[in-house]
Parts: sequence; C-alpha cells; structure tokens
Amino acid sequence: MITFIPTPIGNPQDITLRAMKHFENAELFFCEDTRETKRLLRLLSERFGLALPEAEFVSFNEHNGRQRLEEWGAVLSQKEVVYVSDAGMPVISDPGQILVAYCQEHGLAYDVLPGASAVVTAYAASGFEEGEFLFFGFLPHKGSERAAKLGEALNTGYNTLLYESPHRLLKLLEEIAAIDGERTLFACKELTKKFQTYYKMSAKELLERLKEEQIRGEWVVVIRGQKSERKGLYLEDIKRLDIAPKPKAKLLSLVSDESIKEWYERLIKES
Repeated sequence: MITFIPTPIGNPQDITLRAMKHFENAELFFCEDTRETKRLLRLLSERFGLALPEAEFVSFNEHNGRQRLEEWGAVLSQKEVVYVSDAGMPVISDPGQILVAYCQEHGLAYDVLPGASAVVTAYAASGFEEGEFLFFGFLPHKGSERAAKLGEALNTGYNTLLYESPHRLLKLLEEIAAIDGERTLFACKELTKKFQTYYKMSAKELLERLKEEQIRGEWVVVIRGQKSERKGLYLEDIKRLDIAPKPKAKLLSLVSDESIKEWYERLIKES
C-alpha cells in the first residue's frame, strides 16, 4: 500500500493520529526532502511519543521522481510506502502527482489521508463569501509566461489563490497594483506558526504596507474575483507590467494585430 500523508504546514500539533500510525508502520518513505521528513519524525517522537520506524528514506521530487519509479517500481506493491511533502497536502503543487499517476497506471493500491492544507486554511481565513475559488499554485518566475498567468488569475471572475515566496512577494504586489491597484487581496504568511499574520486590503495599500516590513516566510495570496466581460490581459494591462521589452512585445502581439518585431521597436522608442 502507498499512503500519501499530509504533514503540518507549521504547527506540529496539526499531525493526525492516523498519520502517526502510518509513519510507525512504514518500510519506505518517499520524501520531497529526506532531511525535512527525518526532522519531523524526530520532533514527533520527542513531543508525542512516535515510535521511529526502521525504514528507508528516498528523495522523490520534481527532478528525480521518474527515475525513482524506475528504481523502486518493482517493490512498491510489496512494501508499506509513505509519501510526504515538506509540508502540507501531498500532490497539491507537489511532485507526488507523478506517483499517483503511476499507481493508477499500474493498478497499485494507494490511499490519501486528509490533513493540513495551506490552500483551504487561507481561503477560510480570507472571509470572502463565495464558496467557489481557483488555485493557481506558484506563478512562473518571470517573463511573458508569468505575465500571462497573472493576467489569467486576475480575470477569471473567481477568487483565486496563489502561493508566493518571500523574495518575490513585493514583485507580485507591484504587478497586481500596476494592473488593478484597487483589487482587494487577502494575504497571509506563516500559517499556523508563531508569526502567522493576515492582511486584507487593496493591492495598492498592501504594497505600500509591506514595503515598510521585512518580508519573511511563505505566503498565500487570495485575489478577489471580479466579474467582467474582459477576458485575459488587454493592451493597457500589459503595457503597465514591469517586464523586459522582449517578453512584453510577445504578449502584446498575442492580443493585437501587430507583430512582435513591431511592438518591440515601439517599446524601445518609448523607453
């Protein structure tokens, strides 16, 4: 049996009794980071009496997941296998999806335990009344891909959740404020931890607020949905994006009749 187990997103007391039982019986751990998993197990042993298992620990991430399946696939049906992310619900914005697909393809028994999730925790805390929302995970880091995905998130008409790292949070807020400074955002950091903090205000206000603070920890940002007949990024939105001329020209060409070359030349002249 392969069991996908959520781990605490911050507070170790959020572990479940069922998860601990599976940890104790496991023979093989697939871990996003073996060091993080071993640290968690030691902590659970010290605080809550977890019996440390005699198990193998194998890294399983977006870079080596398929290779690990080639190496271990033959024994997965014979062992008690646990898959864990560094924190939170496995498979959500996480390489565990590869393993789920493998189980389905090869008829392997698997189970997914319920547990901690930054997505639903943040949305419950947001206070947005709509029961429907979209989850986009992490945006691409840069260029036209990022701009296009952010434009999509802003124009879905639904409340949309994003994950963001501390060193890119201000960039995200600057991008949103440039497109729609009055859009209401809910942002939270360090969920379930000592320095958990919630913010709910316009993109422009939140940007000014956080410019004065030292940004740390992992963040979830909820963008208030805005019903509109507009679909995707429009010219004026793209022009306001703080990105290099080349990716901006590519985006502009997608929503206009002009070529990338024509837009690039115009942007260079205007800069």
